[in-house]
Amino acid sequence: MIARRLLLGGALALPAIGARAQAAWPDRPVRFIVAFAPGGPADIIARLLAQALSEVWPHPVVVENRGGAGGNIAAQVVARAAPDGLTALLTTSAFAVNPSLSRNAGYRPQEFAVASVVAGTPNLFAVRGDGEVRTLRDLVEIGRRRPVNFGSAGIGSTPHLSAENLLKTIAKVQAEHIPFTGAGPAMTAALGGQIDMASVALPAAVQIVQSGRARGLAVTSARRVAALPDVPTVAEAGFDPIVDLTWCCVLFPAAVPEAVLEKVNADINRLLATPAFQARLAATGFDPIGGTRAENSRFVADELQRWGEVVRGLNISLD
Repeated sequence: MIARRLLLGGALALPAIGARAQAAWPDRPVRFIVAFAPGGPADIIARLLAQALSEVWPHPVVVENRGGAGGNIAAQVVARAAPDGLTALLTTSAFAVNPSLSRNAGYRPQEFAVASVVAGTPNLFAVRGDGEVRTLRDLVEIGRRRPVNFGSAGIGSTPHLSAENLLKTIAKVQAEHIPFTGAGPAMTAALGGQIDMASVALPAAVQIVQSGRARGLAVTSARRVAALPDVPTVAEAGFDPIVDLTWCCVLFPAAVPEAVLEKVNADINRLLATPAFQARLAATGFDPIGGTRAENSRFVADELQRWGEVVRGLNISLD
């Protein structure tokens, strides 16, 4: 259970939006630019939102995947988009990591306005289901004999940093990171034996682990998750606890009118408050977060600071 989802409690106490703003926007289809390849957490949230919002907005929501560079390519596209509220960035907590990894991430957080922090999920360490590795301890023991590698949704994703922390800092084994354009491709590589382990946000692997094609070694949460009750936490697997969260958010260019941002925030919060949408999130391993625009903006600002400290502590840099 993610404590920060408690933000949802105050989500419906929102400023009123003028009837004119509600009627005027959107006057054309809205594009959700997803920062990663299909199958990952941002893509899952984008498609859940697109389906639901298309039913309440006068024009549909179109999902476009622009994976690459750890989410930076999509961020650059949206940062340069017209501030008409018709182009949004659907990304993950990688947005809060990348500016600390490189002085040339291609965007500045100040170029964006936070409409909603939608949901969050722990990260999962997973391997192919029919392989020799059955526990996290097995993988670490292999790493003591030879270097191991792991894949993630990209450099700067929180699953990347979770695995760096586990393998290099806690277990002290030699490990190489293999970045992919999304969690889906990373899981595909793990299933194909091209990498030793995938470190991904939980929703990208829930169905694959449930089917037995992959084995979950551990989740980065304080307690086990309902979607995968047989997968232990990192602490239960015998290592120092790791409690890391991948969250998904909706961002717009900073100059988008406040009335549009408030409407998007309110409409998403209404979805998050419905049992049907909550059930869809839970089925894939997500917990709702939600909250007002001000709460969500503070959340992202706090995460920028926290992950900056993590990056410096792990001594990771792309410069």
